[in-house]
Amino acid sequence: MNVKEPFVITISREAGSGGHTVGGILAQKLNVRYCDKQLLESLKRQFNLSASGIEKLKGMKKNWLADFLGRVAPMPSAQALDLDPRYTSEFRIDVTTDDVFQAEVEILKGFADMGSCVIAGRSGFFVLRDHPNKLSVFITASMPCRLERIMKKQNLSEESAMAVLKRLDQARENYIQRYAGVSRYDVRNYDLALTADGHTEEELADIILSYINC
Repeated sequence: MNVKEPFVITISREAGSGGHTVGGILAQKLNVRYCDKQLLESLKRQFNLSASGIEKLKGMKKNWLADFLGRVAPMPSAQALDLDPRYTSEFRIDVTTDDVFQAEVEILKGFADMGSCVIAGRSGFFVLRDHPNKLSVFITASMPCRLERIMKKQNLSEESAMAVLKRLDQARENYIQRYAGVSRYDVRNYDLALTADGHTEEELADIILSYINC
């Protein structure tokens, strides 16, 4: 990946690995836009975006997404990722319809067309697989590491945290299988796979920066 040209970094991660926070730190360090589930949900909720609605907007104005981004936070700081209440829903399981998925595809592609960005989750590795200048990263972690993070972040017992992880793992795998036709655990989908064990989110972001020679 050439950082001197418009690029896209997609961050896929296991729940509780800290990958969401890593994506925000990485975007901040690179000074580029950060697109995650919360931003997508904000766009869809505020503007009632559907796949058909987006097609109409694209036909009306070339910079439709830029106009919308001017009214929501396009680049949350790394600190906000832990303090902003919007991010407490990170572990929520959403039901996604085909129309919602297609709307997300259009938004993700719109982000990539606007310039360099970091995209967390939402099958970005698949949607943007043909982007000419991208890096796809997968962040995993051992079960004890994931449990500890979720228990602390959500104030859950170990039993409750384990139940959350099991539901999320299955839901996210079903999502990727349905829309991408691959397993999110297949490392052939990614350029770089990292384990969060023994690393802070900041260190993981720095490893990625080192990988792309930044």
